[in-house]
Amino acid sequence: MRRGIAATALVAALGVTLAACGSDSGSDNGGSKGSGELSGTVTWWDTSTVGSEDKVFKKAAEDFTKKHPKVTVKYVNVPFGEAQNKFKNAAQSGSGAPDVIRSEVAWTPEFADLGYLAPLDGTAALKNADDFLDQAAASTKYNGKTYAVPQVIDSMGIFYNKKVFKEAGVEVPKTIAELKTVSAKIKQKTGKTGLYLRGDDAYWFLSFLYGEGGDLVDAEKKTVTVDDPAGVKAFKTVKDLVDSGAAKTDATDGWNNMQTAFKDGKVAMMINGPWAVADTYAGKEFADKANLGIAPVPAGSGGQGAPQGGHNLAVYAGSKNLDASYAFAEYMTSVETQTTIAKELSLLPTRESVYIKPDVATNEMISFFKPVVQKAVERPWIPETGSLFAPLVTEYTKVLTGQTTPEAGAKASGDAYRKLLKDWK
Repeated sequence: MRRGIAATALVAALGVTLAACGSDSGSDNGGSKGSGELSGTVTWWDTSTVGSEDKVFKKAAEDFTKKHPKVTVKYVNVPFGEAQNKFKNAAQSGSGAPDVIRSEVAWTPEFADLGYLAPLDGTAALKNADDFLDQAAASTKYNGKTYAVPQVIDSMGIFYNKKVFKEAGVEVPKTIAELKTVSAKIKQKTGKTGLYLRGDDAYWFLSFLYGEGGDLVDAEKKTVTVDDPAGVKAFKTVKDLVDSGAAKTDATDGWNNMQTAFKDGKVAMMINGPWAVADTYAGKEFADKANLGIAPVPAGSGGQGAPQGGHNLAVYAGSKNLDASYAFAEYMTSVETQTTIAKELSLLPTRESVYIKPDVATNEMISFFKPVVQKAVERPWIPETGSLFAPLVTEYTKVLTGQTTPEAGAKASGDAYRKLLKDWK
């Protein structure tokens, strides 16, 4: 799941004990070293979507305790938009951090750099590590060590309503120019808006930035690139989509507004990823799942681009039950669990061997997204990557809502990056 900064309410988990406390809550290794049998408590912060994904991940945690009956898993669903800072604050204070956290891929090098994660090399967490996709494993490493286990990998595409497209007599747009034309015809024929462009999360801007041949930074050259000509053009592109009426946007609660508008048939398209499939199917427009179409994000002048995302499971360095935490991370990323997650939620596995499982190989959404992921643009795996979105979303939202110009927005983003990245050009 990649909901971005939209916050959702904390949900009390049922069945598995809910705990707001972290690994300092009295958990212990118990018999994990003495008898070889795992025991004690593992507190897990799950950041998946409430109401759809969380139920499946919670059930997987329960299944772990069936295999290790002397281990208690304390499940906490933490809103994605709050989890990064909440974990850092808890780890820094030494109080309230979980034993295991579901970390967005960009957070892993940051947490590792701060010393908050336990190295996993040589532990049970990395069982059959050779089976992990190379691009999924890349985000788990920092300074030559492995600090997380890849759980899911993803990218983005255009979700579209096949029924609306048929009514309007249009085909799926392959370029930004076609997107504007298709949206105009949809409006003319059906009265619906073509695209819902999420305006409160800069992650949704990346496909346009990459589509113009741009990037946030060049890590090898230690150069900020978000404000180069490609970056300015990307800002102009998204602004034009809104100004032309091809897209609608908002500056608050973008996830819920976008999902509701698409699921209710008020917009014909949205940009989203595999984490949104389960929730989208819950909408009245997609009671017939065959009505949901997914295609690559329309290409910009530099080609088609989409970001590589996903989530890892990382173990807190201060955990009082490392052995059980390693085992929990391994189980939640195992072939067995990933197969179940893929079947239930259409999330992409990080293990190559899972893709040949019958329920996965025949999954239409996974079949679409796997080649997209293989071509997706990786973000730089530097400690600051997770912090690059805060200044960018401010300018992205301001540009979309007419509070600043694309040129000024790009410049302000670049200036903020150079303050964050010391000695970068």
